Formats: sequence, C-alpha cells, structure tokens
Amino acid sequence: MKITEVKAIRANRYCYAKIMTDEGIYGIGESGAFGALDASAAQIENFSAFLVGKDPLEIEHLWQAMFRGSYFRGSAVMGAISAIDVALWDIAGKFYNVPIYKLLGGKCRDKIRVYGHVMARNDDELVENCKKKRAQGYTAVGHLSPFLDEPISMPYDKTHVKNMDEAIRRVHLMREAVGDNMDLCIELHRRSLPGEAVVLINEIVDTHPLFVEDPIPPGNNEAMAYVVQHSQIPIATGERLHTIFEFQDLLDRKAANYVRVSLTTAGGITGAKKIAALAETRMCPIVPHNPLSPVCTAAEMQFCASIDNLLICEYPDPEGPLMKDREHRKCDLVTRYAKPVDGYVPLPEAPGLGIDLVEDVDKRFPALPMPVMCRLNVDGSIRDQ
Repeated sequence: MKITEVKAIRANRYCYAKIMTDEGIYGIGESGAFGALDASAAQIENFSAFLVGKDPLEIEHLWQAMFRGSYFRGSAVMGAISAIDVALWDIAGKFYNVPIYKLLGGKCRDKIRVYGHVMARNDDELVENCKKKRAQGYTAVGHLSPFLDEPISMPYDKTHVKNMDEAIRRVHLMREAVGDNMDLCIELHRRSLPGEAVVLINEIVDTHPLFVEDPIPPGNNEAMAYVVQHSQIPIATGERLHTIFEFQDLLDRKAANYVRVSLTTAGGITGAKKIAALAETRMCPIVPHNPLSPVCTAAEMQFCASIDNLLICEYPDPEGPLMKDREHRKCDLVTRYAKPVDGYVPLPEAPGLGIDLVEDVDKRFPALPMPVMCRLNVDGSIRDQ
C-alpha cells in the first residue's frame, strides 16, 4: 500500500489532513495550530512531496522524518505533523480492521472519563451551567474560569482585592452548586502572575478542585515551578508545548503535577504516546487538552484508551454551535461522534479513528480566519486573557 495524495482541508475554524492510498483506504486527522491554521494547512500540503509513494503503515519512521526534517517547528509545523500522524493511524486501523488503540497495545480501561466545558459571563450563568452539566451526567466540569469569560473588547479595570475576592467567591459558589459528587477543573486561562496565582489557589483549597489549569502565561517553566511548589492544589499545564523535549524540561523542573498534552500540536498520537511515557516515569497523570472538533475528540479517545496514566480527558460539546454559525453544530462536520454516558465515553469500536468528515465539508462550512485578539487594561496596555 502506498500514499497517493495528501491534502489539507479547512472548514469553519478547523484544519484537517486527508491522506489517500492506492488501495482506496484513506485517513483523516486534525491540526490544532489555532491562530496559524492557514500556515498549518500549507505545511500539510508541503509534506505531500515527501509522503506520496511512501508506505502509510511505517508511521514511526514517517513521524521521525517529518519531525527531525523540520528544522524550525512551532505550532504550524507540529500541527501539520499531528494531523498527518492521526490520519496515518486512521489508515492503519482501517487496514487491520481494528480501532487504533488495538494497535497501541490494547485498552487500559473500558471507558474514558471526560469533563464538560462550562462558560459564563456572570455568577448566575456560572452556577446554572455547572448544574446543567451535572444533570447531563458529567462527574466533572472544566474550563471553569473564576474570572468569568469576559469579552476581550472590555477594558480591564479592577483592583487586585476585588479581582481576588470575586474569583475566590465564585469557586465556592461552584462547589456549593454541584456538591461533592462532581469534580471542578479550575481554569485560570494564564490570567495571573505567579504571586497572584498562589494567593488565589491557596484560598480555594477547601473546595478541593481536581486541579488548577494554566495559572500563569506559558513559556517560563521556572515561574510555573514556583506556582507548583507553593500551591496546595495540583497544577495542570502543557497545552502550548509542542515537543517531547519541551515536556521533558517541564517535568525536569517539576513545573506540573498533571500534563496537558495537545495531541493536535504535540505530534499526534505518536507524539502524545511518547509524552505520556515521559510523564509516567514521574508518576504524572495526563489530562489531554482539546478545544477542537469531534475529529480531535475521536483521536483523543483512541489515545486515552491506550495509556495507563490518564487522569481525565477534556470533552468539548460536539453539539455546540460552530464559530459564527449558529445554524450548525460542530457535529455537523462529521459522520458520527462520541457521546458520554454518565460522564464516560465508551471505547470506540469502529476500525481506525471511527469517524469521517461529511462530504464537501470545506464547501459547506467555509474556512474562517483567526483574528489577532488581545484584551487591554484600562490604561491601554496588554492584559493576558
């Protein structure tokens, strides 16, 4: 079997790779390059010259060639490698007529615990949406910002004491709303400096969150290690890292209790398995990051089934609306999608990834550019959000 074509597909705010073979088997995968999706799509097609004519079942060799042959990486290139890698695993699963996890050593669990997203613009929405997820059967909720999901267009103008008091109060509101039968995954969205983060985290210890995610801006593992060392709640981070070497440095510096690996920018299933093995040596559980489409979710279910050190997996609602398209849902991009039952997603049974894009997905859901957005403080300076 040989690869005959590699193409990029852009639809709404997503980017996919599709790989065809001379035996009629094809595979799909998703890039998570976020703001650089056009660049990632171009890199997917740039890899085509290398991939056409190759055996798609030589996944590790092809991964090494793309990874080590890309002298300058970053999210666009790693997103392309990730999408291609997942598409190759999809082909392999279809070729051998088994779900991908069967080729990764088999299952480590019978179902996968997931947490649902909660977003809110005010306290009432926050409480209501947490209760909705509990009513839907979830045993954990995440994307929980105690700072709320305020519009980026709103200039930030709060005193430190007001910001801290409101955030601390909201975490307690969430715990009161859902009781002790639901875990809270608190998301600070990189909106604090190290000292601020430690103050907030240690004031919510009595609510016993499962973890606090991304308390400070990424890029400085020494600063993240400071937060970990001074916090009484586990810290989860890593979603913006791209390579096994970056994750190794994160772990070496003891800058994470739980690793957030973005399968769609960290090298696909192949890269994520390497990172999970690194984390396993430090007794560090994996919390896969996923803000994307059902294609990414399908890939993550295969990955999660195959690793022992999974804590919980992020699960964006496939029935949520597409970006700037309230008439269609994310699940309208695909032929099927995984649904949680009582907070767990059953293991996939179909060969390969177990999911496909709908026909002419790029024409039905035209690509949307990702604008450059940043929030400002009231004095005009940049604020992380």
